[in-house]
Amino acid sequence: MHREPLAVLADIHGNSLALEAVIAHARARGIKRFCNLGDTFYGPLDPAGTWAVLKKLNMPTILGNQDRILLEGESNRSTTPTFERTLQGIGTDGLEWLRTLPATLRPESDVLLCHGTPKDDTTYLIEDVTTGLPAMRDCTTLLGHLMPEATGCTLVLAGHSHHAGLVMCDDITIVNPGSVGLPAYDDDAPPHTMSSGSPHARYAILTMNTSGWEAEFITVEYDWKAAAILAKRNGRADWAGWITTGLA
Repeated sequence: MHREPLAVLADIHGNSLALEAVIAHARARGIKRFCNLGDTFYGPLDPAGTWAVLKKLNMPTILGNQDRILLEGESNRSTTPTFERTLQGIGTDGLEWLRTLPATLRPESDVLLCHGTPKDDTTYLIEDVTTGLPAMRDCTTLLGHLMPEATGCTLVLAGHSHHAGLVMCDDITIVNPGSVGLPAYDDDAPPHTMSSGSPHARYAILTMNTSGWEAEFITVEYDWKAAAILAKRNGRADWAGWITTGLA
């Protein structure tokens, strides 16, 4: 069965400049199909501009953990400026759009979209970070996270870690496209860092050929200095550093 190539986006985090660059790059490649693996708006950048771009696109999208936080965490409005600013940026219509998004999605019978794992949007699928740095999980562990939700799948697409990668387990190709909008960060549960190594926006193009799925991991230049200035202006010097270096 012939399938058109699919551009896979994840972890935009309100970075409209990076999003616009990725979409333009994919379209210049002739790509007509897109999907979005979540964590779309949250961050100190441009949620309003990101929503303005996405609302014009018919792009299958799932809910990320920080999208879910926007829906569930109303108590954070007064204590977390980034939370309040994100909600104000996307407005009522953007928030209502988030409410319609599923946690997982099968856009095709053998393709599964999830943000973290199908069971938990806060767990990395491909990487183990207990040492503080990402290490590839073995297939037994990976399949334990995937089943039974991925039964019958040839392709699983997951985001959340911002760390681009591909793993083959049995007949399943598992791909994380990397992050469109935030190339590095640190976290404390458990303490770890994720670094892509450069400030580029990232996405992947998935193509089905006679031997199975092929993934092309793509880096895109955009005005990351402007994005960093916006992050710093909105009180997140840490984001500004991550955006301009790709290092955490």
